[in-house]
Amino acid sequence: MLKHIDPLLVPDLLWVLAAMGHGDDLALVDANFPAEAIAAATPSRRLVRLPGLRLGLVARAIFSVLPIDASAADPVRRMRVTDHPDLLPPVQVEVRDAAANALGHSVTLGGIDRFDFYDAAKRAFAVVQVGDARPYGDFLIRKGVIAAT
Repeated sequence: MLKHIDPLLVPDLLWVLAAMGHGDDLALVDANFPAEAIAAATPSRRLVRLPGLRLGLVARAIFSVLPIDASAADPVRRMRVTDHPDLLPPVQVEVRDAAANALGHSVTLGGIDRFDFYDAAKRAFAVVQVGDARPYGDFLIRKGVIAAT
């Protein structure tokens, strides 16, 4: 156990978050996502599974330690709902709200169509798959920097 670290941040996930560099993406995905195949194509080839957990909880834990890229136009992107690209399902609202809470300001989620999302996820540093089975719970989160003080 570590002090002041969310217990959802298991050792493998902490390693992934720490090993990512500025500008690297993390694919945070739902239970239906082809995570094994996508993770095998990522630079790290890492897949962290968090079965039985909901995306909003895991996103909140990740955002508690991961700096988000403030210079990116869309540092948090989502898979668009097929045939309804502007629709934000509840799972996407949860993650958007977790990001906004961590950053202290509102967040607009960039949207990526399904197959383009798969391609982008292959370029992510790693994949974190959550046991949440709600559809369209698939996100890319771009890591930023922590400024020296």
